[in-house]
Amino acid sequence: MKNLNRHTPFINVFCRELRRMTSRRIYFVACVLLPLFSIFFMATIFGNGQMENLPVGIVDMDATATSRKISRMVEAVPTFHVTKYYADAAEARVATEKKEIYGYLVIPTDFEVDLQDGKTAALTYYFHYALLSVGSEIRGAFESLLQTVSVSPVVMQAVALGVKPAQIETFLLPVTSQNHPLFNPDMDYSVYLTYPFCFVFLQVLLLLVTTYSLGSESKFHTADEWIQTADGNIFVAVAGKLLPYSGIFMIMSGLANYFFFGIMDIPFSGDYMPLNLIAFLFVLSTQALAVFIYSLFPALSLVISGVSMVGSLGATLSGVTFPVPYMFPPVYYASFLFPIRHFVELGQTLLYGNYGYAYMWQGLAVLLLFLLPALGILPHLKRAVLSHKYEDIE
Repeated sequence: MKNLNRHTPFINVFCRELRRMTSRRIYFVACVLLPLFSIFFMATIFGNGQMENLPVGIVDMDATATSRKISRMVEAVPTFHVTKYYADAAEARVATEKKEIYGYLVIPTDFEVDLQDGKTAALTYYFHYALLSVGSEIRGAFESLLQTVSVSPVVMQAVALGVKPAQIETFLLPVTSQNHPLFNPDMDYSVYLTYPFCFVFLQVLLLLVTTYSLGSESKFHTADEWIQTADGNIFVAVAGKLLPYSGIFMIMSGLANYFFFGIMDIPFSGDYMPLNLIAFLFVLSTQALAVFIYSLFPALSLVISGVSMVGSLGATLSGVTFPVPYMFPPVYYASFLFPIRHFVELGQTLLYGNYGYAYMWQGLAVLLLFLLPALGILPHLKRAVLSHKYEDIE
């Protein structure tokens, strides 16, 4: 490396950062192993794409042939795994509160007798709705099951009276429905959660790696050497330092796109080129956000906690689990400050319809705008780093 000074300051900073990266295993873990783990984890976490074998219970207070038939019907539903039969509803409720089960069905006393006498007989089900996704699955499965159970006594009586099956359908189901889930016909969780959640995780890693790479200069008292290598130009210092990480995370983003939409065959309407382009822009905008946050108060120990919180909020404010426009107004406007929110919108535009640039330019423009605050605050970062006043803050 004796001829290092013959290169431009940018190349010198870049080569210096490569040496720092290869000298510590933490960089390999954070930049390579954890992104690969996140891709594998998100590709396998949803299994076959639907929730199955959720533990539920049954409270059979009737103990008749009809109640046993209903119990067998519950056991046959793939969503359910009947783990226990309870003597009373109070015991089942306690088990639900402890999350030993996520729901239970109550078959009341004299249920069969009431059916035979033509009286109103009710089946009651309870489910744990604090866990929204699990509760929704159990509720939907119970509703589908009990809809079948509710019409069976009517069918039996009608058949006994000599009514033909074709006639029974006319008064039991006067209006038929057809369900056509758009973009996700299999109701597969992985179709709409795997892609954005993986990049939510990559966002956290990007924020932490970028912040640590900048803060390590002050932590190890090498900031002066870093700035001198860049010939006193803070833009060159930051750009040369972050370029290796930009390249690595862009490669990981492209690998994630290929894995999800190629190997896993998640359906999408576009092609890889625009998907990779918005992923690359997402990497740059997230790094810019990390530079801006670190420059405000360049104390590594404190900023690491701050960017961790920002990255965690991105999972909520990305709009994957709840539509952003319908959030509380202050939260809605705060979501514009997170690159992941705009990245998810761009990704959905490409995946679900490939609607074209007319529907994407605003998101692309916002991601590019994240670069401006980072560039504007670089002089402040240079003064703060060279002052050394943040180096001893724990």
